[in-house]
Amino acid sequence: MDTIFALATASGRAGVSIIRVSGLHALKIGQDLSGALPPARTAATRVLRKRYGQVLDHALILVFEAPNSFTGEDVVELHLHGSQAVVSAVLEELSAAPNARLAEPGEFTRRALSNGRMDLAQVEGLADLIDAETEAQRKQAVRVFSGALGDRVEGWRRDLIRAAALLEATIDFADEDVPVDVSPEVLDLLVGVRSQLSDEIAGSFVAERIRSGFEVAIVGPPNAGKSTLLNRLAGRDAAITSEIAGTTRDIIEVRMDLDGLAVTFLDTAGLRESEDSIEAIGVSRAIERAKMADMRIFLKDSDEPLMLEPEKDDVVVRAKADLQQDSVDGVSGKTGYGVRELVSRIQRTLSMRAGGAGLAIRDRHRQAMKTADQQLQIAMDLAGRGSEHYDIAVEELRSAIRALESVVGRVDVENLLDEIFASFCLGK
Repeated sequence: MDTIFALATASGRAGVSIIRVSGLHALKIGQDLSGALPPARTAATRVLRKRYGQVLDHALILVFEAPNSFTGEDVVELHLHGSQAVVSAVLEELSAAPNARLAEPGEFTRRALSNGRMDLAQVEGLADLIDAETEAQRKQAVRVFSGALGDRVEGWRRDLIRAAALLEATIDFADEDVPVDVSPEVLDLLVGVRSQLSDEIAGSFVAERIRSGFEVAIVGPPNAGKSTLLNRLAGRDAAITSEIAGTTRDIIEVRMDLDGLAVTFLDTAGLRESEDSIEAIGVSRAIERAKMADMRIFLKDSDEPLMLEPEKDDVVVRAKADLQQDSVDGVSGKTGYGVRELVSRIQRTLSMRAGGAGLAIRDRHRQAMKTADQQLQIAMDLAGRGSEHYDIAVEELRSAIRALESVVGRVDVENLLDEIFASFCLGK
C-alpha cells in the first residue's frame, strides 16, 4: 500500500501540530526530512529540511516500527511548531516524496483494522471517543475502544464453536454407539449464550441513548410556562415566551450535560383542542415527539385531565409555582422555584437507566445479536428433537456465529466500512 501522511491535530494556529506518516516508506521519508531518525519509541528533536537543504522547522520526532504502531505499519510522527505556514510547508514537502500521498478520511484507522490492530467495534468506539461530549459518552466509548465488546463476542463465539463441535462429533459417529449424550451440554451452552445476548440486546438501547443523548419533553397546556422553564434550564432565551397562549408551534430543542449525560430538552406546543389548523399540527407533532422521548415533564396549571397519559418515571408538577399559594410539587421557570429539585430528579432517573447500558452501542450491533439469537433458538429446537436433526442445527449455529462475527468485522462487512470511515478526520 502507499505510504500515507496527514495532519493528525486540528488545523489552524496551535502550540504544537502533529503530522503522521505511515507505511512502507515512512522511515525513509522521515530520514530524508530529518537526516537521522531516533530509535523506535523514543523521542528526539531534529531539524527538518527541504530537499535542497532549506530549514523547515525544529521538530520533535517519534518513530514506531511495525507492527508496534497504531496502524501496524512503520509510523513516523512529526511534532511541529503549530503555525499554519510550518504545517503547509511540511505537507508540501511530503507531497513531493515518492510513493507518498495524503491520507483519505479514516485511512489510518482503516489500516489498523486491516492489520489486525483493532476490530470493527473498536473502530466505532474510537469514533465515539473522538465525538464524546459528556463523561458518560467518554466512559462508554473507552470501554468499547478497549475491546470489551470484542472480548464478549469472542466468548460467545467460543461457546458456540464448542456446541457445534459436540454435535458434529455425534454426526461423525452416527453409525457407532456413542456412550455420551452431548445434548445436555450443548443446550447448556446455547442457553448461556442466549441469556447473555438477551441482556446485551436490552442494554444496547440504553447504550445507544447515552451515545446519541436522552430526550426529555416538556409538555402541558398552552401558557403553562413550558418555554420559560426551558429558558431557565438552558440559562438563556432559547424559546420565545409570551402571555399569549399558543406561542410555541414547533418543537424547540436545547442540548445539555446533566451529570455527565447528554440530555436534549424539548419545548413542545401547548396541548389543547384547537380549530387553528397550524396550531393543531403543532399539537399533533408535540404529542408524537413526547411519546418518543425517554422522559416527560408534565406542567399542570389546573385539575383538568392531561391529553397525554404520563408513563413510569415521568414527572408531573404544578406549573407557575410563583403564582400558587400552595407550591408543593410546583415549579417556576420565572423564579427558579423547584427547578433544582426537578433537575435532580431527572438526573437520578436517567442515571439509573444509564446503569443498565450494555457494550453494544449501535443499531447494527443489536440487529446482528438479534439475528444470532433467532438462529440459536432454531438450533436449540432442532437439537432437542434428536440426533437426526443435528446436521441442520449445526448449520444454524454457524449462521449465528457469522452474525456475531459481523459485529467485530470478522466476516465481510465491506459495505459498512466506507460509511464508517467517512466520519473520521484525515489524521485518523
